[in-house]
Amino acid sequence: MTNRDDLVAACDRLLEPDRFRDYTVNGLQVAGTEQVTRVMTGVTACQALLDEAVAWQADLVLVHHGYFWKNEPVTVTGIKRRRLATLLAHDINLLAYHLPLDAHPELGNNAELGRRLGFTVSGCADGELGEGLVWLGEPRPRLDAAGLARDVEACLGREPLLIEAPGGGEIHRVAWCTGGAQDMISVAREAGADAFISGEISERTTHLAREMGIHYLAAGHHATERYGVQVLGERLAAEFGVEHRFVDVDNPA
Repeated sequence: MTNRDDLVAACDRLLEPDRFRDYTVNGLQVAGTEQVTRVMTGVTACQALLDEAVAWQADLVLVHHGYFWKNEPVTVTGIKRRRLATLLAHDINLLAYHLPLDAHPELGNNAELGRRLGFTVSGCADGELGEGLVWLGEPRPRLDAAGLARDVEACLGREPLLIEAPGGGEIHRVAWCTGGAQDMISVAREAGADAFISGEISERTTHLAREMGIHYLAAGHHATERYGVQVLGERLAAEFGVEHRFVDVDNPA
């Protein structure tokens, strides 16, 4: 058992949310019990995850996608009311980190995706490691677009949508940014990447990839962002002696 405020303070020190201009509130979003024994992690604080937290008697839910996004309705009605009511009725804390968890050089979504795919990290295209969101690295030797797609499928357990650039050939530099970062493809290409991996794809992404000459792999928003929160949960379990359980609520998007 640990004090909630100590756990939140440790996360804030580690992830440094004040360094980011984000679209949401990072940190403690909903306050529950002050004493924490069980921490449940997941990608999104959807109702299915909250129901699992209630059944497991979790004291704190830690996610990548929490609530209170900019430009969303501020009224507490419908889905938002039901989710908040679940947390409040069961005295469960909600802790969420968005961009800080994408960018962290050790525990972040990009760091974990690159590690699991075996990339040798060389830096970021849009800032220093720990701040930038478009990571750069080298894949294994003699890898082409089809081979990279197979590696991604084996890693994530789902087949990515591959847009091959004309000409093919070996991939010498790869860029990646988890989640909905398809419009960062230009940043990746300008940094010299031969391939770019993200979560989602838009209609325009296909044309951009082909015309810029860069392979694009849409590997799933949810699928690419499952790992950072797990590693953070494991870190908290080791540091504070709490129980940790990750719940993967299936999401094909």
